[in-house]
Amino acid sequence: MASLNSSSSIKIHEHCHVSPPPTSPHSSIPLTAFDFFWLRFHPVERIFYYTFPSPDTDSSFFFHKLVPTLKTSLSHTLQHFLPLAGNIVWPSDSEIPIVQYNPGDDGVSLVIAESELDLKHVLDNSPNDAAVSHSFVPHLESSDSLASVISLQVTLFPNSGFSIGISTHHAVLDGKSSTMFIKAWASLCQQDQEPTCLVPELVPFFDREALKDQPTLDSLLESSSKLFTDDNNNARNLKILPFPPKLENSVRASFNLTRADLEKIKKRVLSKWDMVVIDEEESNNNSTLYPKPSTLSTFILTCSYVSVCTAKAIQGVESNKNKFAFAFTVDCRNRLLEPPIPTNYFGNCVWGHFIDTKPNNYTEEDGEVIVAKNIYNKIKMISDKGVLEGAKNVSSRFKSALREGVELMSIAGSTRFGVYGIDFGLGKPNKVEITSVDRSLTFGISDSRDEKGGVEVGLVLNKDVMKLFDTLFHEGLCID
Repeated sequence: MASLNSSSSIKIHEHCHVSPPPTSPHSSIPLTAFDFFWLRFHPVERIFYYTFPSPDTDSSFFFHKLVPTLKTSLSHTLQHFLPLAGNIVWPSDSEIPIVQYNPGDDGVSLVIAESELDLKHVLDNSPNDAAVSHSFVPHLESSDSLASVISLQVTLFPNSGFSIGISTHHAVLDGKSSTMFIKAWASLCQQDQEPTCLVPELVPFFDREALKDQPTLDSLLESSSKLFTDDNNNARNLKILPFPPKLENSVRASFNLTRADLEKIKKRVLSKWDMVVIDEEESNNNSTLYPKPSTLSTFILTCSYVSVCTAKAIQGVESNKNKFAFAFTVDCRNRLLEPPIPTNYFGNCVWGHFIDTKPNNYTEEDGEVIVAKNIYNKIKMISDKGVLEGAKNVSSRFKSALREGVELMSIAGSTRFGVYGIDFGLGKPNKVEITSVDRSLTFGISDSRDEKGGVEVGLVLNKDVMKLFDTLFHEGLCID
C-alpha cells in the first residue's frame, strides 16, 4: 500500500471566475423531472490526472502557457454551454427551479493550485488514504436560494504534471453531459486559432421541449420533489444536503478487469445460469424471468462481479451487515421514449432502477450468477416495457432500503464515456477517478486506459474491507 499524507498542503495560487465572452446573451432553462430528482444530491466530483510529456517541464510552462490556454479555451467553451456559467435559482413565481446565466455577473469558479505530493504515488492504483483526492477537487457553492452549477480546480505537481478537478451539480448535468463539456473544453484547448467551433457531437442540445410530451414525467416530478425536503419540509430549499465523504479509516483504490477477465466471468456465470434459480415469487415486483442469453454485456459482468465481491468483503469484516441492494441509472436518450430525445441532449436524462434481488443474494455461494441474472432481467424488462417502467417507485424503494438497514450499492460513470481519450494537448490522462464515490457505496467505472474493451473500477472502502475485497477480487479471477 502506497503511503500518502492526506494532510499534505495545497498552495492556492489563484481563485478567479471565468466567464463566457462578453457578447454572450442571457440564458435560462427550466429543470425537468429528470433533473429534479438530483436537486439536493451531493456534487459529482471527478479528477483527470496528466503527466508532462517531458521530465524537464518546469513550473513556468504551467503558469505562463498552460493555465492561460486553459482559461481562454474554457471561456470559449462556456459560450456553447451558457447554463454552466450560471446558477440554479427558484423564482417565486415558478413551480420549478431554473438554471440562469446573467452576463456580466456570473462565471465559473476556477482555482489554480499546487501540490507537494509525488504524482507517481497519486497515480498508483493500490489503496491510498481516501482523503487525498479531496485536495484536488473544488468546493461547489450552494445556499437556500442559489446553487452553483460547476466549479474547477487545476493543480500543479511540480516537474511531473497536473490535474483537472471538476465538481458538478447533478441537477444540471448527468455523467454524459459532464463528459461532453470536458471533451468540448479539451477540443477547443487544442485549437491553434481562436477556438470557436465544436464538432457536431459536442454541441449541446438544451431545448426542454424535447421532454414536453413524455408520459410519466409529471408523476416522476411529484415523487422526486418529496425525496430530499429539509427538516422544515421546505421543498424550495436549494442547499445541497450533507452527504459527507466516508474518509475515516478508509482507502481508495482502482481495479482493472481485462477482456480476458470478463470472458472468464461470463463463461462461469453462463455455465451456471440454468442451475441457479431465482425465486420469482419472493423477488421484488415479481419481475419477468427471461430465457438464458447467448452472451452478457460488460456492464452486467462488471456490476455483478464487483457488487458481490464488495458485499462479501463487507460482511466478512462486519458480520452484522448482511443486507444489500444494487441500483443503477439508465440513459434515457433515444431509448424507448417517444418522441426520441437527441443523443446530445444536455442535462439529466437518466433514471434509476433497483434490481430485484433479495438482500442476502449477494453473499450466497452463487451470488454473482443470481445478481447477473437479475441485472439481465431488469435490462430486458426496460427494453421491452420502456426505460421509465416502474420508475415512479424508485424514491419509495430508496427510502425503504434506508429504513431497513440495507447497504445500497450503485454505479457512477460508464465505459461508454471514453474519458481516457480526453486530451488537452499534452496526451491522454494517466488516470481518471470519480472522487465522489466516497460519499456512498458507489463504484466508479470507466473504460480502461490501456486496453480496449477493458474496465477500470474505482471504489472507497474501510481499510480492512478493502483488503478482503482485494483478495476476493483477484481470487475470483483465478477460478475457471
